[in-house]
Order: sequence, then structure tokens, then C-alpha cells
Amino acid sequence: MIRTIAFTSDGRMVQDVPLEQLDQEDFSWYWVDYSSPTPEERETLSSHFHFHPLAVEDCMHFLQRPKLDHYGPVHFLVLHSMNEQTLEVDELDLFLHKKFVVSFHLNPSHEVEQVRDKYLNQPALWPQGPLHAVYMVMDKLVDRYFPSVHRIEDDLNDIEFRSGSQLNDIMDQVFSLRSELLQLRRTIIPMRDLMYRVLNSQRIEGLPDKAVFFHDVYDHLLKLSEMVEANRELTADLRDNYLSVSSNRMNNIMKTLTVITTIFMPLTFIAGVYGMNFQRMPELTSTYGYPVILIVMLVLGLSMYAWFRRKGWFD
Repeated sequence: MIRTIAFTSDGRMVQDVPLEQLDQEDFSWYWVDYSSPTPEERETLSSHFHFHPLAVEDCMHFLQRPKLDHYGPVHFLVLHSMNEQTLEVDELDLFLHKKFVVSFHLNPSHEVEQVRDKYLNQPALWPQGPLHAVYMVMDKLVDRYFPSVHRIEDDLNDIEFRSGSQLNDIMDQVFSLRSELLQLRRTIIPMRDLMYRVLNSQRIEGLPDKAVFFHDVYDHLLKLSEMVEANRELTADLRDNYLSVSSNRMNNIMKTLTVITTIFMPLTFIAGVYGMNFQRMPELTSTYGYPVILIVMLVLGLSMYAWFRRKGWFD
């Protein structure tokens, strides 16, 4: 589906103008949106707008890295939108010219719909031009990154106060959150680099007048990247802490088992000696030999237990 909005020099807006009439009428600028276009509609990128073949090819190949390319007077931007719940990424392509902006997306774009509705209902935006429309789309894209980052941050804060008895569940959740942070990082960092290129570009006409708006988006991306890195460090700290707790618990168990084994070693030795089938063992014929040996083993075991406890081996 191809949708158009055109703005006249005398302050009027016209919707659904055919592509063939966009350059014939007296329009100050216009916006063409390709939403889930058919193969025939995609062909108009080349046949009508005559965009560079490399830019058209990038539109057809999903999913490109966020980038900015200059093709003469037309500037081509590849942006990424993100689903707040699943963190799935969609590509949004923009062609920017001083007279128009063309948005291209294979799937419906929530951000484009929001910005388009604003232009339909707020006449104050009409004189701002195509560069301001690009800013608004990018701003909406970046704003949708924040809920996912905040959700992960809240989950990590909850983990910090959870009981250590749920160690396995905690570790599973920590690794899951770390994987989600990696997904976010693969989207936010390239978008930050793209915005840096936009701000430092000398080829986009009218950019100095709109730089303050793009700086605001860049600041948001910087904040997001810092939050992602801080949360990744927190997951690493949580992982190391819980591994240390697990290792310490295992050491305590092994120490207790070692102490018990040590106590039984002399008792096992005594039982082994008197369990041998030799005929000439004086203690075997003694009347009180059996109870005496039991008492010796009991005293020996209790003495070793008391000594180990005094040394703090059971702490």
C-alpha cells in the first residue's frame, strides 16, 4: 500500500495524491509511505523516484544494519524498530530529499503511523519540512527502546533481593536477561552510531537548524547504551556472586563430609583389626573385651568431634 501526504506552499494538505502528480502540482514537500508494498509498488522506487539501485536493493534485503548513505541529493537511512515485549527487530528505510521523504517498511510500522497521524491532525507541523518528519520518526523509534530496558532493569533489581535458596532459578533468569541485553545492544549501539553520523554530516540540507532535535535523540541513545552496559555489568556481578555462593556452599558440604570421614577413620581401623580371623588375639577371649572396645571407640569419636568443633571446622 502506498499512501501520500502533500503540503502546498499556501498551507494546505492533500492526501492520497497519485505519484505521477506529486511533481506536477505546486507542493512545497510531500511524504510517501510504502507500507507492506506489493512487488509492483516496490518497482516504483526505481521507475518513479529513480533511487540508486544499491539503496533499492537494501530495501528488499531484510535485515540491514542501521546506516546512512548519500546518493546525490537523496539521503538513505536504515533504521530499526523494536517490539517492546519480544525484542524482535523490524527494518524501516527512509529516503530524505529537500522536497520529500519516502518511508519504506515491509511490515506495518507503529512509529510511522503515530507520526503520520500527527501530521494529519496538527497543521503546525506542516511547514517544518521533510527533515523534521524524519526526526519525529527516529524519536518515536528510540522512545520504544526505553520500556524494554526499564523492564530488564526492574527484573535485575528484583533478583538482587531474592532468597539464595532459589539459586538455579535465579541463574536461569540472569542468563536469560543477559541474552535480552545482548539483543538490545545489537540494536541500540548501531543506532547510536548512525545518529552520530547524521549529526556530523555536512551533506544534509537544513540540518543545522534541526540539530537540536537530533541531538535530543542522540542523548537518548547514549543514555540507553549506558543503561544496557550497566545492566550487563550487573548481570555479570550477579552471576559471579551466585557462583561464589554456590562454590562456598559446596566447600562447606565437602568440609563437613571430610570431618565425618576423619572421625570414622580410627573407628574403622579398630573395627578392621578386630574383624580379622586370627586365632591368637588375646582381646577376643577377654570377658570385657567387647564393651571395652566399644567404649574406646565412643570416647575416641566424641573426643575427635569435640576437638574439631573447638577448631571451628563445623562453622
